[in-house]
Amino acid sequence: MAKTLIVASRVKELAQHENKQLNVASNLSQELTKKVEHMITDACKRAVMNGRTTVMPKDL
Repeated sequence: MAKTLIVASRVKELAQHENKQLNVASNLSQELTKKVEHMITDACKRAVMNGRTTVMPKDL
């Protein structure tokens, strides 16, 4: 299992539409973590491809 990068309580706070609070599935944070890990991995590859050892926002 991947390490959790996403805080479930913060996801719940943000889960709203037109000022209506929505319910959040218990495994949503796990899936968000997977997506974030993939984004970070891709950003690292881009930084290296551009000859840098620092990952920057523009790599996302």
